[in-house]
Amino acid sequence: MSLATDAADKPTLYKRIRADIEKRILTGEWPPGHRIPFEHELVARYGCSRMTVNKALSELAQADLIERRRRAGSFVRRPQHQSAVLKIADIRAEITALGRGYGYELISRKLRAATAADRERLGVKKAGKVVSIACRHSADNVPFAVEDRLIDLASVPNAATADFSREPPGSWLLHHVPWTEAEHTISAIVADDRTAEALDIAVGAPCLVIDRYTWRSARTITAVRLLYPGDSHRLVARFKGG
Repeated sequence: MSLATDAADKPTLYKRIRADIEKRILTGEWPPGHRIPFEHELVARYGCSRMTVNKALSELAQADLIERRRRAGSFVRRPQHQSAVLKIADIRAEITALGRGYGYELISRKLRAATAADRERLGVKKAGKVVSIACRHSADNVPFAVEDRLIDLASVPNAATADFSREPPGSWLLHHVPWTEAEHTISAIVADDRTAEALDIAVGAPCLVIDRYTWRSARTITAVRLLYPGDSHRLVARFKGG
């Protein structure tokens, strides 16, 4: 995709520059850490003034989409992985860090029009499409967690063609789609027949549940529910005063 040159309609040109860059970021074409073209490069591509480019970049920075570094340029903002209670962990990296062998199984992947339940879960009102994914993560061939995820294609259109049979959706999102806000809800349930079979535990065994919602500048990216065997997982948070 090329950045079109269009010097006409000066008052709204900066909005088109912003929209072009924002689209590349939100689709994952420009991942976190990617360097945005320098201001003089954007000036040449759009045939506009440096002031126009600077205004577009300033708005992108205010929206937490990019970070501007003195003398180094502008870059797609990397997410802040640490939250007050938990970090958004890459389960594959988490298992590998424990020195255990990671395994992944895609149980189902469906591309569909969002149902009323999907829209409620994602917190969106407009009709659209989603990717619904169910998968299982294992450590040393023992079930570690099962994942039930929705991805809003209005925010992440490239997810429609991503190969989630090879790469876990959580890993793919962390590496391709920057986020600015996340929410965790932690609860416990007892395993029903389906959960017990997926985690290879007894029906009625305790399970730890993490429901996570992730946004980018007020736009929903994904909603995921992770279920872990309750007897082999715990949550640890460490805080400092002041």
